Amino acid sequence: MIRAVLFDLDGTLYRQAPLRALMAAELATVPCLQPRPWRAARVWRMLQAFRHVREDLRAVGHAAEPLVQLQYSAAAERAGLPQRELEAVVAEWIFRRPLKYLRHVARPGTVALFDALSEQGVRVGVFSDYPVDQKLQALGLAGAASLTLEATCDEVNAFKPHPRGFLHACRQWGLTPAQVLYVGDRPEVDAAGAAAAGMPCAIVGGPPGAGYATVTAMADLVGIVRQLRSQERNAS
Repeated sequence: MIRAVLFDLDGTLYRQAPLRALMAAELATVPCLQPRPWRAARVWRMLQAFRHVREDLRAVGHAAEPLVQLQYSAAAERAGLPQRELEAVVAEWIFRRPLKYLRHVARPGTVALFDALSEQGVRVGVFSDYPVDQKLQALGLAGAASLTLEATCDEVNAFKPHPRGFLHACRQWGLTPAQVLYVGDRPEVDAAGAAAAGMPCAIVGGPPGAGYATVTAMADLVGIVRQLRSQERNAS
């Protein structure tokens, strides 16, 4: 029986496209960068290198060295720029500045969904490739998850779709993968990782596909949890 729902964060609990548009507009209008357009281009190059390297690192699986360091050293090498500068830019433009916009781009019904799941006795958690806690606070979900987990933590050290993080979440809850529904927005990452871990999966706003459910609104997930629980009761 489904006893917990584990959520992805970026692109799942909020919409990434409008957030990136807001951040691009902010980068173009920050006063300290306007007199120096070369500086804005440099910042953009570092951000792009960081994102691309993280996508490439998905193929590494469980890394031999800490991903929290490798993501920066590899991105700095790709951009041909100092690592310390890149780390500062990522901290400002990926981790800090977007926080103020998150409530404006949150998927409608997310807070109500977390409350509804809790009322059903279903535990809620968040597992993301990026830092979690500050974003949950910015979304108005501080304290709403009984488990928060990042792919770069020592216990996981593997980006999705590697199953290590999914399975670590199950161990933290004391549940089997079949008892946890994973909810994401990328079939090739979230659904693939859930399948590798033996978890059922739902994809928000994604294309229909084999092996996972699709939902267009967050409220639909309450019905999916009920349906899965009903199927399990009938099977037993």
